Amino acid sequence: MTKMTALKRIQAGRRNEEGFTLIELLIVMSVMLILMTLAVPQLLKLKKQANQTSAIQSVRTIGQAELQYNSAYPSRGFSCSLATLGGDPKSGAPSPEAAQLITPDLATGHKAGYTFAITNCSKVTINNQDMYTSYEITAVPDAVGKTGDNGFCADENNTIRQDPTGGTNCTQPIQ
Repeated sequence: MTKMTALKRIQAGRRNEEGFTLIELLIVMSVMLILMTLAVPQLLKLKKQANQTSAIQSVRTIGQAELQYNSAYPSRGFSCSLATLGGDPKSGAPSPEAAQLITPDLATGHKAGYTFAITNCSKVTINNQDMYTSYEITAVPDAVGKTGDNGFCADENNTIRQDPTGGTNCTQPIQ
Protein backbone atom coordinates (compact mmCIF):
# COMPACT_ATOMS: atom_id res chain seq x y z
CA MET A 1 0.00 0.00 0.00
CA THR A 2 2.84 2.34 0.58
CA LYS A 3 3.97 1.78 -2.96
CA MET A 4 0.51 2.88 -4.22
CA THR A 5 0.54 5.99 -2.07
CA ALA A 6 4.01 6.95 -3.25
CA LEU A 7 3.00 6.38 -6.87
CA LYS A 8 -0.09 8.55 -6.43
CA ARG A 9 2.03 11.33 -4.95
CA ILE A 10 4.46 11.22 -7.88
CA GLN A 11 1.61 11.31 -10.40
CA ALA A 12 -0.09 14.18 -8.55
CA GLY A 13 3.19 16.13 -8.53
CA ARG A 14 3.59 15.60 -12.28
CA ARG A 15 0.05 16.76 -12.96
CA ASN A 16 0.82 20.04 -11.20
CA GLU A 17 3.98 20.55 -13.30
CA GLU A 18 2.29 20.18 -16.71
CA GLY A 19 1.59 23.36 -18.77
CA PHE A 20 2.01 27.01 -17.84
CA THR A 21 0.42 28.90 -15.03
CA LEU A 22 -1.77 31.88 -15.71
CA ILE A 23 0.85 34.23 -14.26
CA GLU A 24 3.55 32.86 -16.59
CA LEU A 25 1.29 33.35 -19.62
CA LEU A 26 0.44 36.91 -18.57
CA ILE A 27 4.12 37.77 -18.15
CA VAL A 28 4.99 36.41 -21.60
CA MET A 29 2.08 38.31 -23.19
CA SER A 30 3.16 41.53 -21.43
CA VAL A 31 6.71 41.21 -22.72
CA MET A 32 5.43 40.57 -26.26
CA LEU A 33 3.12 43.59 -26.06
CA ILE A 34 5.99 45.83 -24.94
CA LEU A 35 8.19 44.58 -27.80
CA MET A 36 5.41 45.15 -30.34
CA THR A 37 4.83 48.67 -29.00
CA LEU A 38 8.48 49.43 -29.70
CA ALA A 39 8.72 47.65 -33.06
CA VAL A 40 5.54 48.67 -34.92
CA PRO A 41 6.32 52.42 -35.17
CA GLN A 42 9.77 51.60 -36.51
CA LEU A 43 8.29 49.28 -39.14
CA LEU A 44 5.84 51.99 -40.24
CA LYS A 45 8.68 54.51 -40.45
CA LEU A 46 10.74 52.12 -42.58
CA LYS A 47 7.79 51.50 -44.90
CA LYS A 48 7.25 55.26 -45.32
CA GLN A 49 10.94 55.75 -46.16
CA ALA A 50 10.78 52.89 -48.67
CA ASN A 51 7.72 54.49 -50.32
CA GLN A 52 9.55 57.81 -50.59
CA THR A 53 12.64 56.17 -52.08
CA SER A 54 10.43 54.35 -54.58
CA ALA A 55 8.70 57.63 -55.46
CA ILE A 56 12.01 59.36 -56.17
CA GLN A 57 13.11 56.47 -58.38
CA SER A 58 9.76 56.47 -60.19
CA VAL A 59 10.06 60.22 -60.88
CA ARG A 60 13.53 59.55 -62.33
CA THR A 61 12.12 56.73 -64.46
CA ILE A 62 9.32 58.92 -65.80
CA GLY A 63 11.86 61.68 -66.56
CA GLN A 64 14.06 59.26 -68.50
CA ALA A 65 10.99 57.98 -70.36
CA GLU A 66 10.11 61.56 -71.31
CA LEU A 67 13.57 62.05 -72.80
CA GLN A 68 13.30 58.77 -74.72
CA TYR A 69 9.81 59.73 -75.95
CA ASN A 70 11.11 63.10 -77.16
CA SER A 71 13.95 61.33 -78.97
CA ALA A 72 11.71 58.67 -80.54
CA TYR A 73 8.88 61.06 -81.53
CA PRO A 74 10.53 64.47 -82.05
CA SER A 75 7.53 65.93 -83.89
CA ARG A 76 5.44 65.45 -80.73
CA GLY A 77 8.01 66.72 -78.21
CA PHE A 78 7.33 65.41 -74.74
CA SER A 79 4.40 63.33 -73.55
CA CYS A 80 1.79 64.97 -71.36
CA SER A 81 0.32 61.77 -69.89
CA LEU A 82 1.55 58.68 -68.13
CA ALA A 83 -0.73 56.51 -70.28
CA THR A 84 1.12 57.69 -73.40
CA LEU A 85 4.47 56.74 -71.88
CA GLY A 86 3.06 53.38 -70.81
CA GLY A 87 1.22 50.79 -72.80
CA ASP A 88 0.96 47.03 -72.76
CA PRO A 89 3.89 45.31 -74.51
CA LYS A 90 1.50 42.51 -75.54
CA SER A 91 -0.66 44.94 -77.53
CA GLY A 92 1.82 45.37 -80.37
CA ALA A 93 4.65 47.68 -81.33
CA PRO A 94 5.25 50.93 -79.45
CA SER A 95 3.50 53.99 -80.85
CA PRO A 96 3.21 57.69 -79.96
CA GLU A 97 -0.03 56.86 -78.10
CA ALA A 98 1.47 53.89 -76.20
CA ALA A 99 5.25 54.20 -76.20
CA GLN A 100 5.84 51.36 -73.71
CA LEU A 101 8.62 53.28 -71.97
CA ILE A 102 7.36 52.79 -68.39
CA THR A 103 5.84 49.78 -66.66
CA PRO A 104 2.05 49.37 -66.78
CA ASP A 105 1.75 49.77 -62.99
CA LEU A 106 3.52 53.14 -63.09
CA ALA A 107 1.45 54.20 -66.11
CA THR A 108 -1.69 53.94 -63.94
CA GLY A 109 -0.39 56.80 -61.80
CA HIS A 110 -0.30 54.88 -58.50
CA LYS A 111 2.65 53.04 -57.03
CA ALA A 112 3.99 52.39 -53.52
CA GLY A 113 1.66 54.79 -51.70
CA TYR A 114 2.19 57.69 -54.13
CA THR A 115 0.15 59.24 -56.94
CA PHE A 116 2.06 60.34 -60.04
CA ALA A 117 1.03 62.79 -62.74
CA ILE A 118 2.45 64.82 -65.60
CA THR A 119 1.21 68.40 -65.39
CA ASN A 120 1.93 71.97 -66.53
CA CYS A 121 2.55 70.93 -70.12
CA SER A 122 3.36 73.75 -72.54
CA LYS A 123 2.04 73.14 -76.04
CA VAL A 124 2.87 74.76 -79.37
CA THR A 125 1.36 73.93 -82.75
CA ILE A 126 3.75 73.40 -85.65
CA ASN A 127 2.39 72.39 -89.09
CA ASN A 128 -1.00 71.57 -87.55
CA GLN A 129 0.73 69.19 -85.12
CA ASP A 130 0.63 69.77 -81.36
CA MET A 131 4.04 69.57 -79.72
CA TYR A 132 4.68 69.68 -75.96
CA THR A 133 7.81 71.62 -75.09
CA SER A 134 7.80 71.33 -71.30
CA TYR A 135 6.20 69.35 -68.48
CA GLU A 136 6.32 68.75 -64.74
CA ILE A 137 6.24 65.34 -63.09
CA THR A 138 4.58 65.28 -59.67
CA ALA A 139 4.48 62.58 -57.00
CA VAL A 140 2.35 63.11 -53.90
CA PRO A 141 1.71 60.67 -51.05
CA ASP A 142 -1.74 59.06 -50.97
CA ALA A 143 -1.91 59.85 -47.23
CA VAL A 144 0.59 62.43 -45.97
CA GLY A 145 2.29 61.12 -42.85
CA LYS A 146 1.27 57.51 -43.50
CA THR A 147 2.45 56.54 -47.00
CA GLY A 148 5.02 59.35 -47.23
CA ASP A 149 5.92 62.78 -45.90
CA ASN A 150 7.32 64.57 -48.95
CA GLY A 151 5.97 65.42 -52.38
CA PHE A 152 8.38 65.24 -55.31
CA CYS A 153 8.56 67.09 -58.63
CA ALA A 154 10.79 67.18 -61.70
CA ASP A 155 10.69 69.03 -65.00
CA GLU A 156 12.24 68.64 -68.44
CA ASN A 157 15.67 69.36 -66.88
CA ASN A 158 15.25 66.16 -64.78
CA THR A 159 16.11 67.96 -61.54
CA ILE A 160 14.13 66.37 -58.72
CA ARG A 161 12.92 68.67 -55.95
CA GLN A 162 10.78 68.01 -52.89
CA ASP A 163 7.93 69.60 -50.97
CA PRO A 164 8.27 68.76 -47.25
CA THR A 165 4.51 69.31 -46.75
CA GLY A 166 3.65 66.47 -49.15
CA GLY A 167 2.27 68.68 -51.93
CA THR A 168 3.50 69.88 -55.32
CA ASN A 169 5.14 73.15 -54.26
CA CYS A 170 8.56 71.61 -54.74
CA THR A 171 11.27 74.14 -53.91
CA GLN A 172 13.92 72.12 -52.08
CA PRO A 173 16.40 69.85 -53.89
CA ILE A 174 16.46 66.28 -52.64
CA GLN A 175 19.45 65.31 -50.55
